[in-house]
Amino acid sequence: MADSTASPNLLAQNHADRPVYVIGGGPGGLAAAYALRAQGIRAVVLEKSDRVGASWRRHYDRLHLHTTRRLSALPGLAIPRRFGRWVSRDDVVRYLEKYAEVHELEIVTGVEVSRIERSADGTGWLLHATGGRELTGRAVVVATGTNHTPRIPDWPGRDAYTGDLVHAADYRNAEPYAGRDVLVVGIGNTGAEIAVDLVEGGASRVRLAVRTAPHILRRSTAGWAAQYTGVLVRRLPVALVDRLAGPVGRLSVPDLAAQGLPRPDTGLYSRVKEGSIPVQDVGLIDAVRKGRVEVVTAVESFEDGKVVLAGGDRIGPDAVVAATGYRRSLEQLVGHLGVLDARGKPVVHGADTPKDAPGLYFTGFTNPISGMFREMAIDAEKIAKALAKETRKEARRAARREAKEASKSARKGVPAAS
Repeated sequence: MADSTASPNLLAQNHADRPVYVIGGGPGGLAAAYALRAQGIRAVVLEKSDRVGASWRRHYDRLHLHTTRRLSALPGLAIPRRFGRWVSRDDVVRYLEKYAEVHELEIVTGVEVSRIERSADGTGWLLHATGGRELTGRAVVVATGTNHTPRIPDWPGRDAYTGDLVHAADYRNAEPYAGRDVLVVGIGNTGAEIAVDLVEGGASRVRLAVRTAPHILRRSTAGWAAQYTGVLVRRLPVALVDRLAGPVGRLSVPDLAAQGLPRPDTGLYSRVKEGSIPVQDVGLIDAVRKGRVEVVTAVESFEDGKVVLAGGDRIGPDAVVAATGYRRSLEQLVGHLGVLDARGKPVVHGADTPKDAPGLYFTGFTNPISGMFREMAIDAEKIAKALAKETRKEARRAARREAKEASKSARKGVPAAS
């Protein structure tokens, strides 16, 4: 850390020499590190696990990207064509490993950052990390992702349930559930796909607990990916997109109201703005229509070995898979800096930095209809350009200060400091 008595020029020099720390070795963090390096800025990725792409390695086996291969590539490296249009979990991991290797990214594994603070000299950021480490960087990119900490509701009686209760983060495949009665709680993309996986994997009965019916989209219609539409409409007025999406949805997705999934009253894009992403169909529509996935009301509690649903119905599944989402868990890391909203989400993303926290960037905390990988790639390049611009500005300020000091020294007849 720079001595507080050092000259302004030395402080500026030390600030420029410090790396940018990128917290998280997933797609957002790797993309940011590459983009920064391409701008001539040293970036160091800090990853708490022992490998890049840790969260992707933990996802369930059948997972594929719901966005196309071409529009999911990170800056500087295309996803191989052999991976297919919808890239599998394992191929995403292979791609991230190759990405880090090809670009020779500077990655330090086994380091978890617990807290970020302004540095004592006010020119950068101090990171408190594993083993008592204190790292000082000129800027920080937080890329720890939205799927950080599994969240299971604190249902009354949950701990007394005698069946298997797991979060979707711990679900791998349907093999342990063959021949069993399973309840999946939550109808986001994860819950919908796990329900289909259980049906195809031989579960004797699959029920899907739904509190609020989502918008459901075909992942692709006549070769046209839903993502393409998301890219085209993402900057249009919300009300206009809602009006356009209604007729398209009715044409491509059958009415499932009789099966317990009525069309939502709120428009698709309005839901997106509220944080609810449409469910991309990978077999759920067909499974619900055929009765292979039974839709039930939301879970309210557990009692006497049964699951109590909204409305009072009781069911007795052998196992419950809670696809109930994740917490971002940013409060300990940056909550004291005033950069999170009431829901714990960063108030800015991409090239924007909080007013009172310049040099602190966030990527991967939005969930756009145009595709998460695509938006992280865009954010990475914007962040890198913003930091490169700030680097040039700081260099000009340092040059002006040096010239001013030289001028003062010349007037006093004292040689300028070299």
